[in-house]
Amino acid sequence: MLIGIEEHFLTPEVAAAWHAIGLEATDPSVAYHGGAIGHRLADLADERLALMDETGLDMQVLSLTTPMLHDLGHASVDLARRTNDAVAEAVARHPTRFQALATLPVAIPDKAAAELERCVTMLGFTGTMLCGRVGERHLDDPAFTPVLECAARLGVPVLLHPRTPPLPVREAYYSGLSPVLDAVFATAGLGWHYDAGIQFLRLVLSGTFDRLPGLQVILGHWGELILFYAERFAVMDRFAGLKHPITHYLRHNLYVTASGMFLPHYLARAAAIVGTDRLLFSTDYPYQYRPGCDARRFLADCELDDGARAGFASGNWLRLTLARP
Repeated sequence: MLIGIEEHFLTPEVAAAWHAIGLEATDPSVAYHGGAIGHRLADLADERLALMDETGLDMQVLSLTTPMLHDLGHASVDLARRTNDAVAEAVARHPTRFQALATLPVAIPDKAAAELERCVTMLGFTGTMLCGRVGERHLDDPAFTPVLECAARLGVPVLLHPRTPPLPVREAYYSGLSPVLDAVFATAGLGWHYDAGIQFLRLVLSGTFDRLPGLQVILGHWGELILFYAERFAVMDRFAGLKHPITHYLRHNLYVTASGMFLPHYLARAAAIVGTDRLLFSTDYPYQYRPGCDARRFLADCELDDGARAGFASGNWLRLTLARP
């Protein structure tokens, strides 16, 4: 069984809410959600199922695409509930093909924690997805402790998804080339991935996992670059004041997924750092969709033994999400 755990959707209501606050003017990632991509994001029925069959995916774990509801303030509370109810209906129509991650009004952390509990205990969702920063606050800000505590208590993972770096960072590091190239450089080209990796490292360095040792975080795109500098993090161990070396948290609090980057040497690196029991599969639909049974072929050709391959395909995800308290 092949389960993709980072597979996205977008409702017309959320797209309209982004447009109402002019989000496209401040977050260039909004432009990725038009055309054929936008059509596929909106579909939670026959076309999506057909493309899943074509690429060899048995199940998608659905999540609202970036930047989710992070910029919508108090309006996000009711919108999150409606979004979760809508995706729950899609899961109910196709229970063998879809699962879901909760959309949260994370700008209002107490409401976000309550919505996460509702989604997990009443709707059967398997976790949540967050997009890093909320305004100028990082996820390690104490304000977001209720959300992370709730996830840890419920025993569900947090998929930490990239979002566009803040404007001062874009102006300092990703500007001056051309408007289009600047936008791509700051998002899918590189900026997204640095941003998500830094959010995870901030959770580590702030002691979040010492306080919540059961909290499990998922990083896509083979660990959002940080796995390739894991050895370098040791220089921070003597200053961080943590209970364990940073490498401990990579093996006890982090899962890593492919996000459609079907590269054997990235798989090998991830396995070496986090272990094969913490590898998850995903296609990053619809952004990385490719025809030709692409997902199934990568699974078949990857250089894992049979047990590790079965875990990568679905076993690790099922163990993570079914063994809740």
